[in-house]
Amino acid sequence: MFGSLRERNYRLFASGQIVSLIGTWMQRVAQDWLVLELSGRSPVALGIAAALQFLPTLGLSLWAGVLADRMDKRRLLMLLQASMGLCALALGLLDVTGLAQLWQVYLFCFVLGCFSAVETPVRQSFVVEMVGKAQVTNAVALNSMTFNMARIVGPAIAGIMITLIGTGWVFLVNFASFAAVLAGLALMDAAKLHRATPAPRERGQLLEGLRYVRGRPDLVMLMVLVFLVSTFGMTFFTTLAVAAANVFGQGADGYGLLSTMLAVGTLTGATLAARRSTRGRPRLRLLFGGALVFGVLEILLGLMPTYLSFGLMLIPIGAALMTFTTTANSTVQLAVSPQMRGRVMGLYMLVFLGGNPIGGPMTGWLAEQFGGRAPFIAGGLVSLVATVGCALLLVRRGGVTVPRPRWLRARG
Repeated sequence: MFGSLRERNYRLFASGQIVSLIGTWMQRVAQDWLVLELSGRSPVALGIAAALQFLPTLGLSLWAGVLADRMDKRRLLMLLQASMGLCALALGLLDVTGLAQLWQVYLFCFVLGCFSAVETPVRQSFVVEMVGKAQVTNAVALNSMTFNMARIVGPAIAGIMITLIGTGWVFLVNFASFAAVLAGLALMDAAKLHRATPAPRERGQLLEGLRYVRGRPDLVMLMVLVFLVSTFGMTFFTTLAVAAANVFGQGADGYGLLSTMLAVGTLTGATLAARRSTRGRPRLRLLFGGALVFGVLEILLGLMPTYLSFGLMLIPIGAALMTFTTTANSTVQLAVSPQMRGRVMGLYMLVFLGGNPIGGPMTGWLAEQFGGRAPFIAGGLVSLVATVGCALLLVRRGGVTVPRPRWLRARG
């Protein structure tokens, strides 16, 4: 189940990541709450903040994939992580001194989004260099476990800290947490990385990557499905804060608890994915099944009558969501040639995160016009329809085979 941890470089990376990610999740909760405080609890303001943080993905993630194929990923990650830490420091200092204004938070959302848009495809494509192709599915699942362990701890700590001492110190703690991941990257043995031959610096490399994906019907449908589910269904950064504050009348600690409940589910899903990774390559049927269950459960989430039932429903939703996302990520990583991995992962992160500038304001508008439950019901319906539609199209184009029932095989 933990085969990828045999690699020392990956152990250094994972241990640094869990500390840094706890800080990152603390900042996400604090940032959302600060926006709500500065805007008079406006769902639209929260949607704008989410859009600004993910908007740079549209313009930068594809080029980040090109950089990942050309450059030393480890050194590039160190530079990007340090820059993200400085953003946390600057926002924290503004907040603790009482100078923070809404436009400043918006500005830092955008700047941090620029660094994150480049860092994410580089980090995703760096996984296979740390562990090798044989362990990449396991490493992707363990990354998700690390991410979601931090997602459990971070929001809970942030909710308590915000209640006791305010949001500013949460940003400063996140700044300090970046030291862990930088130390892990610095201590790696570069000679033991499983590096592919870097792509030469040539014109047209970005278009070459897009043509590569266009020629693969399975990748095209996977990207379409990931875009629709992530844009309209995976909007929890905006919707959970709105549900906590405007639907159930909770404070920052109540929002932090909802985030933790979702993380319990996603951690469970990531653990199951790590166990499945020992059985071979991921399957498209698991991908579509996870997306289908997620859509149904999200509709039910929007109908939950109490804060307790709403929070408990987040656990199976998180498990289904993680089944879908880890299967999609590892499928893409294993399906492409090493020389194309950075560019394809850049496109993957574009469709995975690039819809947030649409989804963030849209969910804020839905919540303001129709109530805080509306984004969950709408997101679940879109995810459900998208899953069924993409599965049928892929079957028609021959990208996946539907097994015949046993009684038919016996007669044939």
